[in-house]
Amino acid sequence: MRMKLNKPSQLVLVSAAGLLAALLVTACQQFTQTLTVDFVYVASSKGAGANSSGNIDVLEINSESGFMRPIPDSPFPSQGRNPVAEAVSADNASLFVVNRDDNTIVQFVIGSDGKLYPFNTVNTPGVFPLAIAADSSNLFILDTFQPLPSCNTAAPCAGSLAVYPLTPPASKSAIVAMGSPAVNPATNTNYWPLNLPGAPSDVIVPTSVAVTGSGNYVYVSAYDSSASGPTGYIFGFSVGSNGILSPLSGSPWAAGKQPSAITTDPSGSYLYAADYGSADVLGYSISSSSGALLPLSGSPFPAGDQPSAIVADPNFPYLFVANSLDSTVSAYSISSGVLTRLGSFATGLDPVAIGVDPSTNRFVYTANFLGNNVNNFVLSTTDGSLLNAQYSPYNAHPNPTAVAAIPHNGTGGGIKK
Repeated sequence: MRMKLNKPSQLVLVSAAGLLAALLVTACQQFTQTLTVDFVYVASSKGAGANSSGNIDVLEINSESGFMRPIPDSPFPSQGRNPVAEAVSADNASLFVVNRDDNTIVQFVIGSDGKLYPFNTVNTPGVFPLAIAADSSNLFILDTFQPLPSCNTAAPCAGSLAVYPLTPPASKSAIVAMGSPAVNPATNTNYWPLNLPGAPSDVIVPTSVAVTGSGNYVYVSAYDSSASGPTGYIFGFSVGSNGILSPLSGSPWAAGKQPSAITTDPSGSYLYAADYGSADVLGYSISSSSGALLPLSGSPFPAGDQPSAIVADPNFPYLFVANSLDSTVSAYSISSGVLTRLGSFATGLDPVAIGVDPSTNRFVYTANFLGNNVNNFVLSTTDGSLLNAQYSPYNAHPNPTAVAAIPHNGTGGGIKK
């Protein structure tokens, strides 16, 4: 027996079939596409035992909600004790992790799924590395002490800066290669000491390193612990072929009391330093011809208590500072280099690192050392305000110290800036 359908019944069946087809297409898209816009790498310094490696939590950011969640197999061992700093290669294919207590830099290859694979490990030229910066040509490593026989934790000496030339990969399947440390022609050593002219025996404590987008200049923030009160400086170098550094004329420049972190704007025209000792932000213009620093009008600009990390948005005119003591992020607008404070936004306890997502530049995240968690904020690109992303903050392993990120090549990576 064959059932005969009237027109309304036929329309219902056609509609149901269309809905089913649409659901199947959507389901297929969910399996073949992703809303992950970035992978964020959070270094946690506290290992499971006295001599165990730290951890690298790998979190993916949802492009719509900003929600962050661990990827499968996260966390990954940092391959050393007390990881304190991270940098990503220019091709986003390698993550460099600094393990302070082992004096090592570990290069990880980043898989297409965000996972980490140890590739290369080298010892830093100095003692107790604490900061790192990278561009397409060089990797800059900041060490707490020079490698001098007379220098140790009981008898500290000034810090130093080293440079590893990077050879770009010859193909998409190749990995960027780290060369041997560049040799300082003035001392025939593989580092540049951070000595104060006129007071070479003073203990200069380095805190941060930043390289301009052009790669022409690199800067180091530091303070003089031998002075009666902390006195801050910024050292500047021009970067030559094979990573050879030359001190800039006028370097070092006065920089408040105790600068803790520095960054440059995307154009390389301005440099900003968070001053931990005076709760403000120092701003400088950078001479394009000489690299010299000149204080900006209105500098210093007020921040929160004990600012510890700083970042400029790569695409929008905003700057963000993590304030460790009051657990906030201060947001600023940038106009001709001058900062205008827009407000403060609460984070987890003791934020010590901060970053902006490299894909859309509209997510701002912090690593909170005592909170053992990570905040993610959605940036309003029109007014610079920050709104906690869905379910932020997110758990991390104990004592997170550093953040770095790469864009993901899924559907989220295609979002227009």
